[in-house]
Amino acid sequence: MRIEVAYARPDRQFLLELELPEGATLSDAVTAAKLHEQCPELSTDGLTVGVWGQIEKSPESRKLKAGDRVEIYRALTIDPMAARKARADKVRQQRAKAGSI
Repeated sequence: MRIEVAYARPDRQFLLELELPEGATLSDAVTAAKLHEQCPELSTDGLTVGVWGQIEKSPESRKLKAGDRVEIYRALTIDPMAARKARADKVRQQRAKAGSI
């Protein structure tokens, strides 16, 4: 069966088409992609992976179907709530500065 494996770094994106045997798992696809050879950050255990945007908690047992897109996710560099708060604070400061002129 034919599947895709996708991974994106800030500087580069990878989209590989693979041919895997029926019954292959999500973990099998990640291993077969061999992205850890080009992306050393992927050689750590406990990668977050999913299929079509749905994170999979058990990649070792999740069977793939033909046409599935396996996605490898990077860890967040900043907490989304902290980023939103920083943006809101910046807007507040800009409004306060504009109001005092």
